[in-house]
Amino acid sequence: MTIRVRKSEWTLPAMMCFLIVLGVGVTPPAGAAAERTSFNVAWSIYVGWMPWDYADQSGILKKWADKYGIKIKLTQVNDYVESINQYTAGTFDACVMTNMDMLTIPAAGGVDSTALIVGDFSNGNDGVVLKGKGKKLEDIRGQKVNLVELSVSHYLLVRALTSVGMRERDLKIINTSDADVVAAFSTPASTAVVTWKPQLSAVLAMPDAQLVFDSSKIPGEIIDLMVVNTTTLKANPKLGKALVGAWYETLSVMFKNDAAGKAAQTAMAKASGADLAGFNSQLATTRLFLTPADAYQFATSDGVIKTMDLVRHFSFDHGILGQGAGSVDTVGIQFPGGKSLGDTRNPTMRFDPSFTKMAVDGTL
Repeated sequence: MTIRVRKSEWTLPAMMCFLIVLGVGVTPPAGAAAERTSFNVAWSIYVGWMPWDYADQSGILKKWADKYGIKIKLTQVNDYVESINQYTAGTFDACVMTNMDMLTIPAAGGVDSTALIVGDFSNGNDGVVLKGKGKKLEDIRGQKVNLVELSVSHYLLVRALTSVGMRERDLKIINTSDADVVAAFSTPASTAVVTWKPQLSAVLAMPDAQLVFDSSKIPGEIIDLMVVNTTTLKANPKLGKALVGAWYETLSVMFKNDAAGKAAQTAMAKASGADLAGFNSQLATTRLFLTPADAYQFATSDGVIKTMDLVRHFSFDHGILGQGAGSVDTVGIQFPGGKSLGDTRNPTMRFDPSFTKMAVDGTL
């Protein structure tokens, strides 16, 4: 079974929050400002990130690295949050992560980071499920809700509650690991859960389970990214070009309606621990940007700014922008076209679609 480690139960409270809230500093990769020829990239198993494994195994990633005279070592890290912690500490030059985790871990920790590739957003992969008498979202009032606290599941719940005029105080959150959430919901004591696929599919297969809200109701807000250390990227634009080139070539193979496309998806499904049908069910509720033009249009839209404003307010309200974060503007977020949120003097979270634009223009 695929484990959506993208949203580990310790997204902040037990790991990076440990560093940020206690005020422990982190440092960028040693020698990041120098031009280099070898780079380390981390990834974790999740449907939207499986193309990276295929790019590596098929030789596509090496092909693009060779084109620019560099070497890229792709490393799978089973613990998603640990991969981000290691990226933040400088072990990796780039790492996959969600937009919220990018904000609250490396960016809030002072590590200037760039969202190089906007790969997809959850479009039904995350959901709120009730059982028993609960048939609509409002029925969650007064219930105990099992979810991974301070993760994007928590964020989804808050957005869901807001849509019906409710607040967190109207229920009780039970912090539950992603590994335990299905088992918890199978017990009589649990009547409400917020989780993601494949756990969401397992939960919905249980008797009386009712999906009352999912991420398709907040499209474009739970975003999956390839994030690169900004200093490293500026000194080594070849890394950005190679990663972007490999990504879109892999997607073009993956979605061919032929034997090669089926073989690629089958390989990704196997690597993720799912069968092809299960993998495709996850793809169906993942809005992958299949072409660089699609990704560029999304990354340069005002919708990303609105989303990050919602995410930063949630993060500040829940105390995960770091110790001493006196306001929601503590972390500077930079967008295309000179637009920004927060501290404009020291942005540490950047959306840079310029490399994607090279792919659009065919200049990679």
